[in-house]
Amino acid sequence: MSRWTPKFSSNSLGSLDRERAQMRQAVPVISGYLLRKEARERGTYSRPTPMVCKDLVVQNALYTGNLEAVKEIFSRGFPNDVIIQPQGGAMRWIANGKVRGLWSLTYEQELTTPLHITAGRGFTECLRHLLLRGARVDLAPGGNTALHEACEECQPECAKLLLQYGADVSAKNEDGQMPLHVCTERESLECAKHLIAFGAVVNSQTLDENDTPLHVAARHGLPEHVDLYLRHGAALNLQNDDGHTALNAACSHPQDSRSLERYARVCHLLMDAGADVHISDADKQTPLHMACKNANPEVVDMLLKQGALVNQMDYGGDAPLHNILKVVAYKIDHEPERIVQALLNYGSIRVWPGALPKVLKYCSTSPRTIEALINAYDRLRITDAWVEAIPPEILQKHQEFFESLFALRKTPRSLQHLARHRLRSFLEGRLHTVVPKLGLPTFLRNYLMLAFRDYVH
Repeated sequence: MSRWTPKFSSNSLGSLDRERAQMRQAVPVISGYLLRKEARERGTYSRPTPMVCKDLVVQNALYTGNLEAVKEIFSRGFPNDVIIQPQGGAMRWIANGKVRGLWSLTYEQELTTPLHITAGRGFTECLRHLLLRGARVDLAPGGNTALHEACEECQPECAKLLLQYGADVSAKNEDGQMPLHVCTERESLECAKHLIAFGAVVNSQTLDENDTPLHVAARHGLPEHVDLYLRHGAALNLQNDDGHTALNAACSHPQDSRSLERYARVCHLLMDAGADVHISDADKQTPLHMACKNANPEVVDMLLKQGALVNQMDYGGDAPLHNILKVVAYKIDHEPERIVQALLNYGSIRVWPGALPKVLKYCSTSPRTIEALINAYDRLRITDAWVEAIPPEILQKHQEFFESLFALRKTPRSLQHLARHRLRSFLEGRLHTVVPKLGLPTFLRNYLMLAFRDYVH
């Protein structure tokens, strides 16, 4: 039997050769696609690393917001996801095995992108051009996304533009913070509003400290941000890793005299919304302990009216009165005497009489603080140690007050003061509620509440 052999024309053979060639060319493409698909499914695929650019012409166009230059540079064919690597000299402390250390001029490199540069500097049109050219909106070579950068630098229009192009409101930077967590300036309020409008979670927590945006806003004394977050359902009494609620965070943050009012507004908003004034941190310090340590009289008054415990001790055995007495010398412009007065009127423990010379030494720059403390006793044993505790320059500056104080070495307290002390002892812990209801003349009511007279009698 003869075997049948197919016969091909020259045309059919040529067609077959072309098909085989096309298949050979397609194999790498198909294989590459399948490999990338498999990698994406496994979560191991990443796009190619962007090109690093050190060109000063490119950097100058971006850092100055030169729109025409940016359009010319980032035109068709130029990579959109280029990484900028600016360099600059910086003195750093270098340690080695032979000497303790020395200052050396080194070059620190910071990775950024055109999106970061334009977003952080408010160059909205340059940013728009880059986004239209297809730049990756969530690229973060230096740890922050461009959205982090815009919010941190208080550039609301750039933040809004990035969000419109799909920026991730939940992206975390290298410190575990989302864009809402880096809104730490008063001027960043509009950025925060845009983030929430685009779906940012108002109770999201950082990875390192478990801070919420409310913690951050309270810590930085931002009443408008606090109000915004509360209106969008922020959790009031959520504690971070240090045990701080937002109220604890506001009370514990160092405050200069110019920021006292802002922090008072923050605390007022939080307490009006129902913040718990009794929650203590890991060291058992309550908001009242912290407000006394930072010497904010308005916040102390609010906390006391909300029922804060005036004699609660922290782990170190300190009551709120101890905290304010420790900082009087450094917080004179905060009116620390008002805090001491308020604490005593709410039933605070007094200083052990044997420790009064030490208190005089550290609080002598605030005679009114000493006046409030002294008027909490019916009798005192004043010795030479009291006089020696006052620095001569302070003694001279407040001579009239200290002369009235040291005159008590030879004379008893006045009958008027003894009557006051007796009534205060009877009403201890209730003065702030009872005295306003007695219908007393203003002078007598103020006298009972330790009003300042700038001398003792």
